[in-house]
Amino acid sequence: MTTDIKAALRRQRIETPSWAFGNSGTRFKVFAQKGVPRDPYEKLADAAQVHRFTGVAPTVALHIPWDKVDDYADLARHARELGVGIGAINSNVFQDDDYMLGSVTSPDPGVRRKALGHLLECVDIMDLTGSRTLKLWFSDGTNYPGQDDVRSRQDRLAEALSAVYDRLGEHQRFLLEYKLFEPAFYLTDVPDWGTAYAHCLKLGPRAQVVVDTGHHAPGTNIEFIVAFLLREGKLGGFDFNSRFYADDDLMVGAADPFQLFRIMYEVIRGGGYAEHIAFMLDQCHNIEPKIPGQIRSVMNVQEATAKALLVDGDALAKAQAGGDVLGANAVFMDAYGTDVRPLLAELREESGLDPDPMAAYRRSGYAEKIVAERVGGAQAGWGA
Repeated sequence: MTTDIKAALRRQRIETPSWAFGNSGTRFKVFAQKGVPRDPYEKLADAAQVHRFTGVAPTVALHIPWDKVDDYADLARHARELGVGIGAINSNVFQDDDYMLGSVTSPDPGVRRKALGHLLECVDIMDLTGSRTLKLWFSDGTNYPGQDDVRSRQDRLAEALSAVYDRLGEHQRFLLEYKLFEPAFYLTDVPDWGTAYAHCLKLGPRAQVVVDTGHHAPGTNIEFIVAFLLREGKLGGFDFNSRFYADDDLMVGAADPFQLFRIMYEVIRGGGYAEHIAFMLDQCHNIEPKIPGQIRSVMNVQEATAKALLVDGDALAKAQAGGDVLGANAVFMDAYGTDVRPLLAELREESGLDPDPMAAYRRSGYAEKIVAERVGGAQAGWGA
């Protein structure tokens, strides 16, 4: 069994986001750190360190225009030289003054054309970088009852999504993200998984839903959403983070590691533990150092996955079929209570990695190196 678990863990891939390596924070304050990247090339260099010490983070998601460059093919080449690749391309139709009343759902046709143009530009960037996934999130919504027509906004959304879908290449897809609220406070145009699912279902197989673990109402059973979307073939990926109150974007597994375990169990149970499910970190390292924060997050996902792989499927099925409520729960809790850190340390050693990625990074001297080298210029940051 241990051999099978190790084999499954070796196949795991966790994508890091370029923006997590820049300065980020809250609407109140961004605490700048020394050695932060000044451009997308340096972001990729930092992301490569996460892969170097964990062995399971070989791709980096880009955010446009935060990661805009003159030559995307050259950026992809640079990534390959660092030992990583370009992952999902994330669009941004929420930081322009024109989008105050919405982007693709705006009542202004000119604004809608501008937003769609950006989304199609992102597909062009996918072509240039070799990316196969486009991530779509819309801040579109309204703040007051009667501000705009709800049904018309859904029509506009559907029209834009259809145009993007038609532009995708044969081996490309888009993932539609949803969010309960913020920045729109009366209604959000894509507020939940059902809305995202309905739009994707109508479009076809290359439109799927992405689950951001911080985007739900308190008490939402995220693992049910995961199981349902997997059953329907519509789960495209995750944005992994943690929340205590709202969309906190804290390190994954920090607030509720048991939830992360339950989610990973449903992923494995539903056959989603494969390359087509994109496991990406989407976090805001405001007070913690950037690279160690990503390394720790990757390790948290690995630990939750290892525990989920330990669930005794036969014993669980027997208890469930027999109506043994406590017995079934015990199977779950036994797996969750297992200390998998020695197993993962052994796996890393077998893969030629240091058994303790955090300690190995500290010893590497990379943090001191980038602080010394990255003096001057404008640091990358949220929205920069």
